[in-house]
Amino acid sequence: MVLDYGSGNLRSAERALARVGADVTVTADWDAALEADGLVVPGVGAFSACMEGLKSVRGDQIVGRRLAGGRPVLGICVGMQILFEKGVEHGVHTEGCGEWPGTVERLDAPVLPHMGWNTVAPPAGSVLFDGLDAGTRFYFVHSYGVRDWRLTAGPGFNQPLVTWAEHGVPFVAAVENGPLMATQFHPEKSGDAGAALLGNWLRTL
Repeated sequence: MVLDYGSGNLRSAERALARVGADVTVTADWDAALEADGLVVPGVGAFSACMEGLKSVRGDQIVGRRLAGGRPVLGICVGMQILFEKGVEHGVHTEGCGEWPGTVERLDAPVLPHMGWNTVAPPAGSVLFDGLDAGTRFYFVHSYGVRDWRLTAGPGFNQPLVTWAEHGVPFVAAVENGPLMATQFHPEKSGDAGAALLGNWLRTL
């Protein structure tokens, strides 16, 4: 299921999931989004606009309820960014969903946006990147990202698996945190590599 909250990459996400065998629909319906085996939250554009759109369909509540019940959610691009505490763009501070601590901020790089193919560095034990070579490239289009991962392991809590990439500075490229997973890059625009990653996610459902 792909959550429709007005984001621009809905259909490409839908096609990419269908390509790897998912029975996929696009919906803004509360019950359908809650009950789906897996929910993809896409996102392109500004953090504040995506949060406004998400709240308009109660998407923040849908994500929270799904995770409370251990039901899988996959965020893509700004759909990953809005899972963090807040975003700062052009001096505007916007609260995110708060599933992870951290701030989405402008990358410190000589050229922005970061647009094109880049390698990533997944940790050992990654499910999303299982079977993919170390030099595999994924497609990025963004000027903002999370540069500082702040969530650490504690009693009864396993450290999420964080994948990093670099454009001027290191930034979070993907997170695997139990039922909540996300990528800063666009798997739906990343050809065979992206298809493999989406296939790996589908096998977790």
